[in-house]
Amino acid sequence: MTDHLARDRTDDVFVVERPWGRFQQFTLNEPVTVKTITVEAGRRLSLQRHASRSELWQVLDGPLDITVGDRSWSAAAGELVWVTCGAVHRIGNSGAGPGRILEIAFGDFHEDDIERLEDDYHRS
Repeated sequence: MTDHLARDRTDDVFVVERPWGRFQQFTLNEPVTVKTITVEAGRRLSLQRHASRSELWQVLDGPLDITVGDRSWSAAAGELVWVTCGAVHRIGNSGAGPGRILEIAFGDFHEDDIERLEDDYHRS
């Protein structure tokens, strides 16, 4: 595993204050894949891991139920979560409305890189 996949990116988020508020810079001049994930109320993603990428999540609407490795917790809006390449992880939503995260994937991104360990929808 290379250093750019292993290092915790939550410490690298650059915050700049402006008169109108602030912005957060999550990455600079690196190949990444960025997407938002919406989890409907009462649903959750598969318990999974990836061999070729690490992920930095920012919870946009919370709380969301987060599992990374042996740790599970309720993450509030604005919380940053680092998922190291190979770490077992899951996002769930036990709330009443949809919840979203911003996901920034570092490394080789393709959907075939998902190894599902448990799945509520019987996908392999």
